[in-house]
Amino acid sequence: MGKLFGTAGVRGLTNKDLTPEFVSKFARAVGTFFGSGSTILTGRDVRAGGDMVLRALHSGLLSSGVKVFDGGMAPTPAVQYAVRELGYDGGVIVTASHNPAEFNGIKVLSRDGSEIYRDKEEIVEQIFFEGKLFTEDWRGLTNDVKREDRVLDTYVRGVLNKVDIERVRSRNFRVLIDGANSVGSLTSPIIARELGCKVYTLNCNIDPTFPAREPEPGFDTLVETAAAAKAIGVDLAVAHDGDADRAIFMDSKGRIQWGDRSGTLLSKWVVRKHPESPKRVVTAVSSSILVEEFLRPEGIEVEWTKVGIINIAHAIRSHGAAAGFEENGGFLYPKHQFDKDGGMTFALMLEALANEKISSADLFDSLPQYYTIKTKVPARGEPNDIYERVKRSYSYRGRLIDIDGVKVVGNDYWFLVRRSGTEPVVRIQVEAKSKEQAETLAKELMGVVK
Repeated sequence: MGKLFGTAGVRGLTNKDLTPEFVSKFARAVGTFFGSGSTILTGRDVRAGGDMVLRALHSGLLSSGVKVFDGGMAPTPAVQYAVRELGYDGGVIVTASHNPAEFNGIKVLSRDGSEIYRDKEEIVEQIFFEGKLFTEDWRGLTNDVKREDRVLDTYVRGVLNKVDIERVRSRNFRVLIDGANSVGSLTSPIIARELGCKVYTLNCNIDPTFPAREPEPGFDTLVETAAAAKAIGVDLAVAHDGDADRAIFMDSKGRIQWGDRSGTLLSKWVVRKHPESPKRVVTAVSSSILVEEFLRPEGIEVEWTKVGIINIAHAIRSHGAAAGFEENGGFLYPKHQFDKDGGMTFALMLEALANEKISSADLFDSLPQYYTIKTKVPARGEPNDIYERVKRSYSYRGRLIDIDGVKVVGNDYWFLVRRSGTEPVVRIQVEAKSKEQAETLAKELMGVVK
C-alpha cells in the first residue's frame, strides 16, 4: 500500500504534487474516514495556491457527504483549538507549516483538535489507495460550505485564559513579533496587547510569497529580526513559522534562542505552575542534551521520543507529562491543547519572565551553554545506510540513541543525523562546549553523510 502521510500531514509542491485532482481524491478519503454527516472545520495559512487547494479539498469533502465549515486564514493551533472548543467532529488544515513558499500540505485533525494518529492515517491511506471512497445518491450531499467566524476570537480567549494576565501586565513588556508574513500576524499581536505589552511588529503584513524571509525561523533567517530586536531594545522578541505553531525567541540582548532552550525553561515554569502535574517532560531526540543537564537536578524526568509533535503528544497521553517540545520551537502545553502552539508558547514565556523578575537574557543565561551548528544535505541514499555509517564511525564515542536517526551523546558534545520527514534532506545537528569541537564534528559528519 502506498504512503501519503509524513511526519506532519501530507506535503508536496503546489500544483505538482498537490494538484486539484489529488487533493479532491484525498479529501474524499478523509471524508469517508469521518463518515457522512460529520461536521468538519477547515482553515489555511497564507500560501500562494492555498485557495486552490482549499476549494479542491472542500469539493472532495462535500462529495463524501460531510458538512463543511470554513474558518478562513488562521494559525494551525487556532483551527485545532476551535475544532475542540466549538464541537466539530474533525478538521482539515491546508498548510505546509515551515516549508518554503512553493510547498503546501494538508493536516487532518481528530475531534479533540490533535492530528490523527498513525493508525488512523493508515486507514485514510487504505481508503485512498484501495478506492473505498464514499458513494451515495446525490440527495445525500450538502450543497454549500458554511462560514465559521469564531475561530480567531475563540483561540485568543483560550490562550489568555491560561496565563496570569495581571502579572504579565504589571511588567509592561516591550515585545517584537515577527509573523513571517503569515497567519501568526493575525493573533500574536492581539495576545501581546491584551497582556499589556508595547508591541512592535515585523513581517506582519500578510503576503503569500513570504517576501521577507523563509517561513522556517532559524539562525540564518532571523538575522534581521534579531538585529531589530536589539536595536529597539525590547524585553523579548518572537518569530513564528508559516502556520504559527512554532515560536523561536530572541532575548533582550538580541540573541536567537533555539526551541529546546526555550522549551527547557518553559518546562521548568510549567512544572512550578502546576505542581499537581507529573514531574516529567517529553522531547524529541533532536533536542539538546542540555534538557537533561538542566531539568534532572530540578527533579524533572526527561523522556525522549521520535521527532514529530504527534509522537510527543502520544507519549504525554500514554505516560503523563507536564509539557512536551521540539528543538524547532514547537511547545506542547497539555493544559491548553495536545499540539504545539506558537501563540500559547509566547504567552507562557511572557508569564515565566514576569514571574522570574529578571531580563530574558539573564533567564536564558541560566541554561548550560553549548555551541550549535545545524545544517542539511540533500538525501541521495537510503537513510539506514547513512545511519549505519554514522554508527560505525561514532558509536564507541558516547551513548547511542537510535529511535529516530542516530544520536550520539558524549561528555561535552552531542550530535544527531536524521532524515527529514518533511523535506528530501538529511539534517545534521551538532552541539559542543567549544566552538572548535562543534565545527570539527560538523565537518566530519558532513563527510560521512555525503
